[in-house]
Amino acid sequence: MRHNFLIGQYGGFNEAKYRRDFGEGFYGIEACLFQQEPDIERLRLQSKQDDFRIGVHFPLRAGSSRVRDALFLAKDEAVRQQAFARVQQELDYLATAIQPSYVLFHYPKPVILEDRVNWGRWHFEDPSEYVFESEYPVELFQERSEVLFEWLARIGQEYKFVPVLELDALNGYVTTKRDILERLLMKHNTIKLCLDTARLYIQERIDPYFDARAVIERYAGYAELIHLSTLRIEESGERKQTRYPVLPHLDPSEGWAPIEDYMRIIGRHNPNVKIMFEHRSEQVSDEELAACYSWVEELLRGSV
Repeated sequence: MRHNFLIGQYGGFNEAKYRRDFGEGFYGIEACLFQQEPDIERLRLQSKQDDFRIGVHFPLRAGSSRVRDALFLAKDEAVRQQAFARVQQELDYLATAIQPSYVLFHYPKPVILEDRVNWGRWHFEDPSEYVFESEYPVELFQERSEVLFEWLARIGQEYKFVPVLELDALNGYVTTKRDILERLLMKHNTIKLCLDTARLYIQERIDPYFDARAVIERYAGYAELIHLSTLRIEESGERKQTRYPVLPHLDPSEGWAPIEDYMRIIGRHNPNVKIMFEHRSEQVSDEELAACYSWVEELLRGSV
């Protein structure tokens, strides 16, 4: 199972994190928002030396835009075209710099928010990153998603990477009656998903119309990747111990995400999915980090 495990490197190449977190036989590293070119070269050389793959959480290089994510579904046509152009430019760079195995983008972006929900505790960097469902008709969502999928399928084949869409906050266009996303995933089967366990749990605690387990059940089979971490949310809604490594003793009755439930569903549908440990490992001991890796292996195998 560990041949499908990854760690994250965000902002630059952290030598200490690499030496501590990267286990023997791991698949690779997911990189995002590197500040300096020498760190990208360091990552490339390390991947050659230690024979691992690199995935990119777009963008690899920081500073190309005031917001991180590409706004592929923006209502404003100029903003939307800028998003495609920005991604194209980054892909041209990646093709010569590191040849990633996958490139990940958030979807939908902008996020389409359910009007009835209080989103005050959801973090957005910029107002351009979201729009309310009442202002964004499902027909537009379908039309712009179809264009995006066609483009990603073509560009992924051309540049030889797997396009991965990480599900962001979700409304009914994705979660309930509509089969728009599933039909697109079946039509363009080279495009895969990423499920983020922390984000799914946060939305379930914020949004009374959202069922994280149902989303995992529906979409785990299409996943290339799981972003795995946990957190504790108090009754007040305040988040505690975010990006925490998943461990079997962290009890959902105390506000922790129900990771065991999530991983059992994922393991049933997609036991060979890649797992990117999106945690801050400095919060636990070496022994606890090893226990985290072992527990995830067991859950995917169905042996616990």
